[in-house]
Amino acid sequence: MKVGVFDSGLGGLTIVQAITKSFKGAEIYYIADTLYAPYGEKTKDEILNRSIKITKHLLKNHNIDVLIVACNTATSAAISELREMFSNLIVIGTEPGLKPAILKTQSNNIAVLATPATLRGQKYKQLLSSLSSEHEVNIHEIACAGLVEQIENGNVSHPDTHKMLSSWLIPMKEKEVDTIVLGCTHYPLISDIIKDIMGAKIELIETGQAIARRLDDLCSKKGHIDKSELKIEVFYTGEIKKEMISMILNNWYDSGKIVIKDENE
Repeated sequence: MKVGVFDSGLGGLTIVQAITKSFKGAEIYYIADTLYAPYGEKTKDEILNRSIKITKHLLKNHNIDVLIVACNTATSAAISELREMFSNLIVIGTEPGLKPAILKTQSNNIAVLATPATLRGQKYKQLLSSLSSEHEVNIHEIACAGLVEQIENGNVSHPDTHKMLSSWLIPMKEKEVDTIVLGCTHYPLISDIIKDIMGAKIELIETGQAIARRLDDLCSKKGHIDKSELKIEVFYTGEIKKEMISMILNNWYDSGKIVIKDENE
């Protein structure tokens, strides 16, 4: 199987990391669209147009069988159109894990950390409305403007990143939030800081493993049984911090199994 994956930056590699733990026999082509990052502060039309262009590029240059939109913001803005336009592809999106968070919470107080564009997106609002009508929970939304840029710049452990998160999360402690939805694929990279602020018992909900299971299930139904080693190529369209790739996919990176290329077009 040839699997195309894209995000505005390197956050979507957390999805690739989850895939490497269970999926075999595939070539993964990852595009970090850093030239247009962050998506979370772009309009819906800008994100949609970029998503279509990247999908066409992956099809033309790599003949992909599967497209994974490894970005909550791009999923919200473009997933319906992508599935309609590229009906021969398996198209898998990413959305905030509200449902598992509702099942996990004991206090019925949940925080959703996401980009501004994800929180104002129609797909997220529909999901929230549907689940809120079925469950009595308090959802506290936090639009984390600027957080993706901090992570992309390699400032994961920087005091400014800790300060940003503290300003958002300390009020959540006061509201007895016990479960946090990581509504951006970049945010698992700052899980340790979140736990430091909120306490080790905080439940963090991310979607990487769920997407990996979905990929395995859909490809199995297509007859995919290849168990050979994965191949990963990472492309970027603008500036990139290669040390972040090492941090996310360290075993693959350190062993020299990842090909990294400039894909500026």
